[in-house]
Amino acid sequence: MKYSIYLLLALFLVNCADANNKIDKSKDVSLTPVSTGYNPEAKVDSLGIVLRDQGTPVANYVHAARSGNLLFLAGKGPKQENGENIIGKLGDSLTIEQGYRAAREVGINQLSVLKAELGNLNKVKRIVSVHGMVNAVPDFKDHSKVINGYSDLMVEVFGDNGKHARAAVGMGSLPGNMAVEIEMIVEIYE
Repeated sequence: MKYSIYLLLALFLVNCADANNKIDKSKDVSLTPVSTGYNPEAKVDSLGIVLRDQGTPVANYVHAARSGNLLFLAGKGPKQENGENIIGKLGDSLTIEQGYRAAREVGINQLSVLKAELGNLNKVKRIVSVHGMVNAVPDFKDHSKVINGYSDLMVEVFGDNGKHARAAVGMGSLPGNMAVEIEMIVEIYE
């Protein structure tokens, strides 16, 4: 009987210590920046990027949906500061360079969504995944070079935390004849 009490007490103390370690670890993870000097907010400013209001979605969807520490961003197009989309088909009316710029414009729009959702881009832990769709003629083969405009911007803003898994695929058409549409998944600090 005496040994049973000591055994129960020892198990209780081990469980308490284990629970404290788990709590401390979760606090460290949520409060620790990914790397020293990680400051996407300052990087956006230094790049001269102007984030803009994305308005209300025109259909029955939201700009972003959160599940746990993941934020899923709806597909966005290359709407420019003047409110007009970059339109056209890669391999026909648009060059790879114009497509690259269109994809970068989508990146600015997605950064704007992130800022609106989170209040601060420093809450982004990493860009997890990007799905890029390119409005292209059937024999176009440089989808990746177009979507690089988006990926390069994410790395410029978030550093190594901006590197992501990615798909770059061709589409026969996109809404409003826009050049590209891109959606992404982002891990955020709790």
